[in-house]
Amino acid sequence: MKLEVDVRKRLITQDRIFELDVRFQSERNLIVIFGPSGAGKSVTVQAIAGLLTPDQGRIALNGRTLFDSGGRIDLPARRRNVGYVFQDYALFPHLNVVDNVAFPLRHALWKGNGKMDRRQITDCLARFELTELATSYPRQLSGGQRQRVALARALIRKPDILLLDEPFAALDPLLRGKTRRELLRRQLSFGVPLVIITHDPADVELLAEDLIILDGGTVRQRLTLVAEGSDAGRVERIRQTLGYE
Repeated sequence: MKLEVDVRKRLITQDRIFELDVRFQSERNLIVIFGPSGAGKSVTVQAIAGLLTPDQGRIALNGRTLFDSGGRIDLPARRRNVGYVFQDYALFPHLNVVDNVAFPLRHALWKGNGKMDRRQITDCLARFELTELATSYPRQLSGGQRQRVALARALIRKPDILLLDEPFAALDPLLRGKTRRELLRRQLSFGVPLVIITHDPADVELLAEDLIILDGGTVRQRLTLVAEGSDAGRVERIRQTLGYE
């Protein structure tokens, strides 16, 4: 995986002007963007996802240009093949678990550029341990269960990358450690690169291979915590963290 981000964006509200000027590249599969509230983390990942248009710059994923102001390229979010999980998970309250998970496939079918594969849905529910909850609604689920539904929905169409906005912030502190380990298991299982934004050092300690530290809308520091090409070392680190051989 190779992610290239070089974007600038000016945001104006009634009481402040925020200038985003972010540049970084990474070929790692677990990227953590760390910084305090208001540092520009969410704006950065929204630009990658196509939910926000930068004023200038370029974004590329695996050599495919998603945005280039000079070349007048701005792929819509639906064509970027980028998964996104919001901090509050953004589940549809009127849909049960299976319909929430299947929604991306049904939406593609409605648009005429996909097909419904019920085996794919059944397999995804099983892999996220959601089969017994298939007919439950979001209001009936715990925070950890809602997160699993959101992850399953984001991964069912096999995105090239998955963006997670403060994925543990809505969870009880006692559940965060367990849910972090579950997320690592999912990443190993699906093999989808992750970009996680957080202000929690515990997320950095467990999850980061590449660490991008933002403050005031710019990259203050970048640290590679796993050596390039050290996939075996990465797996070993994760196995030790998760407590299995």
